Amino acid sequence: MLNIIQHLPAGLLSTPPTELYRLLDRPTLIHLTGQREPPLFVSVLLHGNETSGYYAVQELLQQYRNASLPRSLSIFIGNIEAAKFGVRRLDNQVDYNRIWPNSGFQPPAAEAKLMRQVLDEMRRRRVFASIDIHNNTGLNPHYACVNRLETAFFQLALLFSRTVIYFLRPEGVQSKALAELCPAVTVECGKTEHRLGVSHALEYIESCLGLTELPDRPVLKQDMDLFHTVATVKVPPGIDFSFTDSAADICFRSDLENLNFCELPAGTGIADIRHQPHQPLLSVTDETGNEVYARFFRADPHRLVTRCAIMPSMLTTDSDIIRKDCLCYLMERIPF
Repeated sequence: MLNIIQHLPAGLLSTPPTELYRLLDRPTLIHLTGQREPPLFVSVLLHGNETSGYYAVQELLQQYRNASLPRSLSIFIGNIEAAKFGVRRLDNQVDYNRIWPNSGFQPPAAEAKLMRQVLDEMRRRRVFASIDIHNNTGLNPHYACVNRLETAFFQLALLFSRTVIYFLRPEGVQSKALAELCPAVTVECGKTEHRLGVSHALEYIESCLGLTELPDRPVLKQDMDLFHTVATVKVPPGIDFSFTDSAADICFRSDLENLNFCELPAGTGIADIRHQPHQPLLSVTDETGNEVYARFFRADPHRLVTRCAIMPSMLTTDSDIIRKDCLCYLMERIPF
């Protein structure tokens, strides 16, 4: 199921994501030789509509068409089928960033075998560092995510942004799997339509390729804003929601995305509700998978409000993303 090649396919550097299927018939791992080993690993298009990483790789390789890369580079191009239609994933697909296995998580999906192949290949090559490049649908700053509170992971993240998020859920993400092999980060490059995301990703990959080693000096507290994702918020399948229709079970405020990375006080309203519910209107799970809705939210007679001070990230008004992934994550600042 995995295609592994040692060269750039003809036409790749000028092919848009929606046309990739004409060149590559399945997820593909491309190994390119550079001046230093071991290779840097970069994954793009794990979500077919998050294209900044793919365009950044195209521009990078255009720059090195007639020159040697500073370090060997392994590029994994993921959900080519979804990219054809410009969507996160097809309805009959699993999420390509929820099926990566690690020592504590073995996903049942058949596609997990493909990700295991990628892991085994990069283990064999003794990968230097791993970067997984994504976009957001909501308004968010550019930030980096890590799954381990270790200096090498922080240093890799800080090359991208001083805003760093530590998370353990969701399971099955690329960065958590690669963290067993090397320092690994996920970088979030804002909205797909913003050109800044491509240029930022490009600069970041170039910086990582230029490293001889990751710094091992401790990170100073003034150099990093560190947050911890403590809960995932989803809308249950049976709950009707909208951003404009007050007749829905939940009518979220239209400026919801503007609340990302804002420290919201207790009592902040996030939605109007049609009637006093007999069950939680949101599903909120902590790092261990426990339901913790009552810790973070409460339903007033006609509003859904925060029960305590919280900081959300990745809030979006994209209904498809909310159904297929989540409404948002909740964070707390880690004193550092």
